[in-house]
Amino acid sequence: MSVFDFTVQDLENNSQSLDQYRGDVLLIVNTATKCGLVGQLKGLEKLQEEFKDKGFNVLGFPSNQFMGQEPLDGMEIKNECSLNYGVTFPLFDKIKVNGSDASDLYKYLVSETGNKFIKWNYTKFLVDREGNVVDRFAPTTSPENIRLDIEKIL
Repeated sequence: MSVFDFTVQDLENNSQSLDQYRGDVLLIVNTATKCGLVGQLKGLEKLQEEFKDKGFNVLGFPSNQFMGQEPLDGMEIKNECSLNYGVTFPLFDKIKVNGSDASDLYKYLVSETGNKFIKWNYTKFLVDREGNVVDRFAPTTSPENIRLDIEKIL
């Protein structure tokens, strides 16, 4: 099993297979537009722009599980992220990242890193070209501090 085996919903509630990213390096992040860490969206977008031509994508998964910090839905999320933070990387439908009703993708990501749960918004998972989770970064780890890790597996 790998990340590429999962199907998720986009912001318009259409099913999207993550297999479309097979062969790319991914940085999967749970986002929230009203979180104090929301400024990281600019750093994530900078990574997307810098490495997209080398087969890299940031994938954003909004979640409202932490103090209601993602009150928006669907296209409201996309508009907020693009207008205020310049986000062009793919954003998907709002999900749960913890608990029995967490998304299957996040259950997998957590299990692959040996941790029991997601601590907060902006937890980041680095995935190699084969769909294997190679590292997990804390919410407070800035996107800029992941740059070298991305370069190593590109």
